[in-house]
Amino acid sequence: MNNNPRRKSDILLKSAFEEAFPDLLRFFYPEADQVFDLDKEFQVLDKELREIFPEREKKGGARAADLLVKVCLLKGGFEYILVHVEIEGGNKPGFEKRMFQYQYRLTDRFGIPVEALAVFTGERNQRRPGQYHEKLIFTEILFKYKAYQIFDHTHEELLGMDNPFSLIILAAQKALLEGKIPEEELGEERLTIARTLIESGKYNHEKIARFIIFLKNLVYIKDPKINRIFDIEVDTLMGRSNVMGIIETINELNREEGFEMGLEKGIEKGLSQKELEKNIEFTKNLLSSTDLSVSKIAGLVGVTEDFVREISNSLKDK
Repeated sequence: MNNNPRRKSDILLKSAFEEAFPDLLRFFYPEADQVFDLDKEFQVLDKELREIFPEREKKGGARAADLLVKVCLLKGGFEYILVHVEIEGGNKPGFEKRMFQYQYRLTDRFGIPVEALAVFTGERNQRRPGQYHEKLIFTEILFKYKAYQIFDHTHEELLGMDNPFSLIILAAQKALLEGKIPEEELGEERLTIARTLIESGKYNHEKIARFIIFLKNLVYIKDPKINRIFDIEVDTLMGRSNVMGIIETINELNREEGFEMGLEKGIEKGLSQKELEKNIEFTKNLLSSTDLSVSKIAGLVGVTEDFVREISNSLKDK
């Protein structure tokens, strides 16, 4: 069984978590505004995280779905702490031990407290350990961390929350429906999420646009008609006159060319046609709608930098 789609979903979620980090803290920690200084800039420590856990990089850890962020405090004995977020879509054995290893390595490296959070993004029956326990004769270790599974809240509960981060969690739920329900139905679910975010007034147009890109790639729909309806509705809600939507326009113009460009490489890697097309569209979306570097896009999509450059060149030629 190919686990690539699930892993890529977790990488997408990592990007969204980083983008909406203040709302993430408010979602998982109700007292966040009284504990964290959310007005100060957060520092993401991806490089340091890979250095501390080099064995994960050898196994694809450069794309591992974990996040380490330096967060300032409003009160307490420390000026700032580290928040470690691990996104887990599967049921890998030894997960809780890995969380413990992260904890003591990070504490040893930085010498400050580390708040650990595990977000489980699999199906409802996913294993979701919240502690690591080891007992010998007298010596005993008990390490607890905050654990959350995306189905801990219902569809209705997430839609009703005042925090827009709940819509990222809801999108993760809906992504698991891909291939299980008709695309028309999945399209309605995706549109409901987008509509709720836009009508909430919580994000400006730029952040909404970035969220829409995330949403379209996480809750993936192949049918261009459904995607066009989605873009028209989003543009209408945002008051834009270009109801076609620039992202879908570029996709329509370059879909065939981009697919053929990556087909041979994709087949060599054992990717299905659907997975390959998804890689191409995701790359185009990021290139046309963000200012991320080639290396960052390659890491998010899970392709080579040469692949990203080829897609970039095809867009420029248009």
